[in-house]
Formats: sequence, C-alpha cells, structure tokens
Amino acid sequence: MSLGRALDRFFRHDAAGGILLMASALLALIVANSALSAGYHELLLKKFSILIEGEGLSKPLILWINDGLMAVFFFLIGLELKREMVEGKLKNPADVMLPGLAAVGGMVVPALVFLAFNWSDPVTRGGWAIPAATDIAFAVGVLALLGKRLPAALKIFLLTLAILDDLGAILIIALFYTKELHVDYLFVALLPLAGLYLLNRAGAHRIAPIVLLGTVLWVLVLKSGVHATLAGVVTAFFVPLKDKYGKSPLHSLEHALSPYVLFLIVPVFAFANAGVVLTGLTLGDLFAPLPIGIAAGLVIGKQLGVFGATWLVVRAGWARLPHGVTWAQIYGLACLAGIGFTMSLFIGGLSFDTADNMNAVRLGVLAGSAVSAITGYVVLLMAAQRREAEEEEEEADAAEPAAAVQN
Repeated sequence: MSLGRALDRFFRHDAAGGILLMASALLALIVANSALSAGYHELLLKKFSILIEGEGLSKPLILWINDGLMAVFFFLIGLELKREMVEGKLKNPADVMLPGLAAVGGMVVPALVFLAFNWSDPVTRGGWAIPAATDIAFAVGVLALLGKRLPAALKIFLLTLAILDDLGAILIIALFYTKELHVDYLFVALLPLAGLYLLNRAGAHRIAPIVLLGTVLWVLVLKSGVHATLAGVVTAFFVPLKDKYGKSPLHSLEHALSPYVLFLIVPVFAFANAGVVLTGLTLGDLFAPLPIGIAAGLVIGKQLGVFGATWLVVRAGWARLPHGVTWAQIYGLACLAGIGFTMSLFIGGLSFDTADNMNAVRLGVLAGSAVSAITGYVVLLMAAQRREAEEEEEEADAAEPAAAVQN
C-alpha cells in the first residue's frame, strides 16, 4: 500500500481526529519539558499585531489561537448545532430527552465535585466549569477503536450528548466568563448581525459575505469583552440551510471546514495549551485542590452525572435506552464523557491567567482525560466481549435442537 493511500485511509477513520489530538498533546508535553521549553513558551507569548494608525488588535500568539482559531472551531460547532436542530438528532424533542438530561447531569455533578475540593479558595473556585465539558473528537475517537463491536445507537447517543454538552459550555462561557463589558461595541455589533440576518432571510448563495460579516462581528465582540468565540457560534446560526437555488451553504461550509478544524485547528490548540511543565512537580502537586478537583470532576463526576441521570430518567419511565444498548455500555459511555481535553483546557484558559494555575489546570485535565479514556475503552471492550459471548451461547443453544433432529 502506498503512503498516500495509507494516509487517506487514516484520515477517513473516525479515530483519526482523536489520535492526532493525542499526538499533539504528547508533543506539547515533550517540548515543554525539553531544552526547547523556553522557546516554546516565548513563541506562545510573542505578540502579533494588526494595526491601522496604531489602532487594532495586538495579542500574544496564544490568544490568537484561543480567541481566533477557536472561533472557527466554535463556528463549526454552531453549524453542527443548527443542522442537528433543524433536520437531525435534535429535531425531535423525544429523542433529545435522554441524552439531554444525561448531558445536564454530566455538567452539574462534575462542577459540584470540583467545588467540593475548591470551595474554600475564592481563586480556584472560579474554575468550576472546567470538568463540565466533553471533547467530541477524543471521545468518538476512542469509541471508534471498537468499531462495529458496539451498536450504532451508542455512537448516536454519545454524539447527541456531546453536542448538547458543547451547547451548555457555550452558554456557560457567555454567562460566566465575560469579565468586562463594553456596551458600545455590542451596539455596533448589531450592524453586521443585521446583515447576517438579511443574508439568511434572502437565502444567500455566496458564503464570502457571511464570512466577512462574521469576521467583523468577531472583532467587535472581542473588543466588547464578551468572549469572541461566541461570535463564531452566532455567525453559524445565520448560515442558510437552503439558499434560493435549493442548495445548502450550511452543509457545504460544514463539509469544507471539518477537516481543517479536526486535523489542523484543534491539534494546534492542543499543542499550544497542553504543555504541562513537569519539572519540580511532586505527587502532592497532583493532589492539590485545583488539579485533583478537575481530575475527580472528569473521572468521578462525569460517571455519576451521565450514568446517574440516564438511570433516573429510564427508571422514572420518561425514556428508554436506545435499541440494542446495554447498561454496561452506558457506563462505558459515561466514562468516555470524562474526556474533557479541548473544551476543558479552553475554559481553564478563561478561568485563570497565571502560569502556575494554568499548569495545574493542564495537569488535572490531562490526568482526568487519560483515566477517563482508558477506563471507558476497557469497560466498553469488556461489554462487547460479554455481548459476543452471549450471542455465541445463543447460537450454540439454537444449533443443538437442529443437530438432534438431524440425528
């Protein structure tokens, strides 16, 4: 097999995004603890500016990545959310209830677990939302490693839960991570917003005007103090699902952006944000309130929240488990929901601005996500093996009467 064909097969695999994300995080960890460490951190803090007569944007590279590139990431999430709400898994409220309440449980309980460790510290207490998020690419990537050994309904359940989890994270960022509000910029932002509304109403065919207005909106929202990535979500909701020719700009844009976000933007974000400095760290540092609160929230909180909410909803008779899905598989899925990574690191960056706290955040997120990924994979593998053994027994039992008749 040629190298080109092998790479094509890799990038088409569902696990490719998660594997690349893991490789980027590992590379960041290696670089941050090598002779390249000083250069790595200096590069991330180097300022890049876009100025006109002294006015404009001047930010360190790390903020261009977290505020700029991640706006494209959130733009893609917004496109996925709109598509799912209009014609997909989120269209029918009955189908949303079970994963929706599981997502709520998977956000509330991890936050409470985190606060149990950090309530007494007013500084670290502000990171309560860090373990509340789930990384779609990573979680689906781990699930994909088991292939067809798991029912398709389980992947749909995980995707729906993760999408709703992202929606919850977006709302949390909007409501709790706006530090200083400049209302004048928000008023000016109504102009590109009105333009986006009119383009959507007219069923605009061209994507360029939408992207241009979305970029203007991003700059104004950034200047207003509201986190700029929200401009990506808002812009996405004004991309027409159908244009005046009956084609779908939303589908086209989502399809075109997905590989760039999955294989470029998210790995770059991971490389820039996952560099935990291990020099001088002891086991006691891992068990400090901030990292252990994050890790426990991701590992324990997500399992209790997702599995507990699912059990309560089914037990109450409000919904049923997806067809062919067992409780063991739901528990494995609840473990995978504890892979916070991208969104957890992102919210961590909004919560803290000191190097020591961010290093503790990275430590907690990486530890919690790694334990969740391994635990989820092992639980789902055991559940698949048990299911296969039961099916083999059923086939053997069914074959015995047939053999007796032939004799």
